[in-house]
Amino acid sequence: MTDTDDSHGIPSAGTSTSEKAADEAKKVSSELYDLIDIKGKTSKTGAGVTECAGKDREKYFQIFHPWSFTPASADQLDGLMERLKKELPKHGWKVVGYGPDTSKNKNINLTADNDAKKHSVKIVEMAKTDPRASA
Repeated sequence: MTDTDDSHGIPSAGTSTSEKAADEAKKVSSELYDLIDIKGKTSKTGAGVTECAGKDREKYFQIFHPWSFTPASADQLDGLMERLKKELPKHGWKVVGYGPDTSKNKNINLTADNDAKKHSVKIVEMAKTDPRASA
């Protein structure tokens, strides 16, 4: 989300209660899960609330909803990040970052914003380390 109203670069999503915002974050996560369109298992984490640094904690907060996905078989992930990169914009998301990180495994990172939903997402495809390749 590109419009910010503070010096920390965090955009305002408007007025809400933390409970309503957490419910919305779960809904957005569910929509992203549907876009993955692969059989597998997700972690059972809930949405969390954190303070906005330098802001009145009685009025301002951030919602986060981290979760992980493990496919039924690893080969199902082949091409998933490229597919998400192409599909997310069709659903109102703007991909603002894509590519490998600086880790040894070169994990693929995708960051996207959805201004209409007032949400951002960071998706990381974690490469599995081959124990035979270590040395």
